[in-house]
Formats: sequence, C-alpha cells, structure tokens
Amino acid sequence: MAKILLEMKNITKTFPGVKALDNVNLKVEEGEIHALVGENGAGKSTLMNVLSGIYPYGSYEGDIIYDGEICKFNKIKDSEAKGIVIIHQELALVPYMTIGENMFLGNERGSKFKINWNETEELATKYLKTVGLKESQQTLIKDIGVGKQQLVEIAKALAKHAKLLILDEPTASLNEDDSKALLELLLKFKKEGMTSIIISHKLNEISYVADKITVIRDGSTIETLDKKVDDFSEARIIKGMVGRELSDRFPKRESKVGETMMEVKNWTVYHPLYSERKVVDNVNINVKKGEVLGIAGLMGAGRTELAMSLFGKSYGENISGQLFLDGEEVHLNSVQDAINHKLAYVTEDRKGNGLILSNPIRVNTTLANLGAVSNHTIIDKDKEYAVAVEYKEKLNTKCPSVEQNVGNLSGGNQQKVLLAKWMFADPNILILDEPTRGIDVGAKYEIYCIINQLVSEGKSVVMISSEMPEILGMCDRVYIMNEGRIVGELSGKEASQEIIMSHIIKSGSKGE
Repeated sequence: MAKILLEMKNITKTFPGVKALDNVNLKVEEGEIHALVGENGAGKSTLMNVLSGIYPYGSYEGDIIYDGEICKFNKIKDSEAKGIVIIHQELALVPYMTIGENMFLGNERGSKFKINWNETEELATKYLKTVGLKESQQTLIKDIGVGKQQLVEIAKALAKHAKLLILDEPTASLNEDDSKALLELLLKFKKEGMTSIIISHKLNEISYVADKITVIRDGSTIETLDKKVDDFSEARIIKGMVGRELSDRFPKRESKVGETMMEVKNWTVYHPLYSERKVVDNVNINVKKGEVLGIAGLMGAGRTELAMSLFGKSYGENISGQLFLDGEEVHLNSVQDAINHKLAYVTEDRKGNGLILSNPIRVNTTLANLGAVSNHTIIDKDKEYAVAVEYKEKLNTKCPSVEQNVGNLSGGNQQKVLLAKWMFADPNILILDEPTRGIDVGAKYEIYCIINQLVSEGKSVVMISSEMPEILGMCDRVYIMNEGRIVGELSGKEASQEIIMSHIIKSGSKGE
C-alpha cells in the first residue's frame, strides 16, 4: 500500500457570514496526481490556502498531517520549507524582471548581503531544462507567452525543492497545445516520484491526468473517486460536483435571427507599442438581431484586439475601417461613445479590467450606467442597492449581501456581477470575451441560460471563446480568426472542431 504523504482532517474554515469549509477531509498518496474538483465557491482554493499557510494555523479548525507529522504553518514560507509549493491561477511573476530573477525571487541564492548570480543562472538553466523551456534565463517575463510563464512558475517551484506541487487552474489561460504540454509534464514528474494536487474545471484534463479525484461541494467533502475502480467520466464527475445529472451542457434555444444590428467593414488595427505590427487585418463581419455569433481561433489570433478596438477604440493605434450600427455608420472614439450607442464589452480579465475587487457588489453592478442611479451627479445609494439586489436575484448570484466585496466572491459569481454590470447598461449588442473562463460547469450553464435569455429579448451576443465545445454548443454562426484575419465563416449547424481547425491550419499558421 502506498504511503499517505498528506492528510487533512476535519478542516473547518469560517469567514464573516459564511462557512467556507465544513469538516473537510483529504488524503493524498505519495507519487500520485490528486485532483480537487467542485463548483466555484465550493472551497477548493480555500482548502489549499489552509494547507500552504496562507490561512495560518489558528485561523481554522482541524489538522494537517504531512509526511507523518502534524504541521502548524503560520505563513507560506513554513509550508515551502517542507516542500509544499502552491502555484496560483493568477501568476505571480514580475514582467520586467528576467526569468532567472523571477525564479529565485524570495528564494535568492547567496548570502544575506550578496546574491550569487553565477549560482542563480546555473540553477535557473537547470530547472528550465527540467520543465522543457528553451528560453534563456535572461529573457524578460513580458517577452514570453502565458504558457511559457506557467512553465516558469513550475521551474520556480522546483527550485524550492517541491515534494508536493499544488496547481490551481494551471491551464485556465492556456491554449490546447500548451495545456497538453503541461499535463504531460505533470505525468513526467509523477514517474519521477513527485506528488501533485491539481484544481481544474477542465474535466477532460482531470480525467486524463489524475489518479484520484476528490469532489468538494458547498464546503464539504462529497467523495473521492479512484481511477482504478471508479467511473472517471465527465458525466460522473459532474454528478458529484452539482449533486445531479447534467444531461445537456448547453441549454436549448429556439433561434430567431433578425436583421443586421452591427456591421464591420475593412477593420484594421495596429499594435499600440509596435506601430508596424498589424493585429487586426481588414476584418469584415456582421452581427444579427437575436443571434449568438461566435468568434473562434487560437490564442494570439486577434479576437480580443478586434473586440476592444470596436468598443470605443479601447485598444490599438491607427485604426481604420467602418462600423455600422442599425445601418448607420458610427464613430466610437471612447468607451462612453460605445456605451451611448448600446454596445457593451465584457472583458476576459474580470479581476484586472472588469471589476473593482475592493468594492461591493452594489457599486460594481451600476458602474457602466451611473446616470440611472444618480440625481444631478450624486449617486443615490438606495437606487444603487435596489438595482444590485434585482440583478443578484435575476442572475442567481450567490452572496450573503450585495454589500459584500466582489473580491470575496467565487469566480463564477464574479462573472455574474460583471454580466450584471453590462446588462444594467441595457446594450443592444454584448461582446462576451471568454465569458466562462475559470468557472465550473454549473455556473457555466447558468451563464449560458442568461445568454439565451438576452438573445430571446432581441439582443445580439458576440461570443469569443477558446473552448471549442462552447462555441459549437451555443452559437448560431461562427467566424474563424487567425493572425488577425477572418479565415472562415460557418453556420452553427455545419461547424465542427475539425472544420474550424482545418480553416486555421490552411490559412497559413497553427497559431502560438
């Protein structure tokens, strides 16, 4: 029988107004890949924050037994000293420092007063080779893509002599190729004896890589599935997560597509820093009333750049082309212009650009339409509160109160607040950029229902998504984008993953 490396016994963690963990138990064997799954807000990240010392001993009840001894971690350095290293979903790298400098930040080689740069460079090169990253350790972080940055985080963990590696949504921002490479790396580490805990909403990846899966629901341990004896299908995992069968991942919708609401002609955008680089190249698209229009493509295809440039020229330089709304040409030179013309853009970066995390739900909900809750430039807090409560109920946002700070919500509930913010602005056209990134299947289904409701009311939705099943399951029509150009257009009925990928490959590149 394999050795139990980690046991978390009867872990209970309470925040004001909510019990995040209720008597949770977890056992992880040495040398296995153990997955933690559950809906947003189930308590997965909270449990790992307890384990890593982010929530110190004394702030929770229960015991952590690691490598045979009871541990009382008071800070993250304490858990790292034992070889427990956590990599968070939001990467903690400094863009204008080199790969090598980032790898040893807070873990410097040398004495208290002098860094040994030779040792730093030597070790950085060694660990980069281990994770299969060919970049020089002197390359700046800002000059490499997200997939490579994720490998730097893993190399950084190895430099701390990790025995137990915790990865929180490691592939959430990665394309398919980078995700596959990362999973293969975890399997390689497993062969070498490393133990990993992975949190992910991508159930196909979990089924592929994990030896065991522990399901957490509403802060409690539901079950642990073992690949050797249990059903590891996505349907079975979902049943454990949401407490019921989810027979159809995409809600049915009767399509009622009407006249053209938006038309884009010969739209070209240049990079804001590299003025010679064309990021959107002569794009022609249209969006119809009551339609969910998909824009598919690999990372770096130019989808977000297109969306943001249309939304009041909030991205890009030297923008040219024509934009028509309801048949009339418009010139949207600011975000406010776009909002005034009933166009909304729901960003893919909800934490960085979409929401003010330190402010309550009440404030965030009305941000895009303050005029509707103001009297002569003074915000009426009662109106603001009433609006926030209305959208909390409409979107089924799980929170104790609309006075709760958005930063304390789960990812799925943050996404609902972001949608509420733009729905309250009452747009005719919503551009949704990765609307379900990093959220669980239950919350995804609810957001799909919201999208269906919007188009049934005659709104138009443009959906940018890197998840191919989402594009195929939700969209009436799909544009395919690669290297800044539209390289194909398909009806929802004729679209398939194979056809979309063949359009991308035939257009001259396989992407990043």
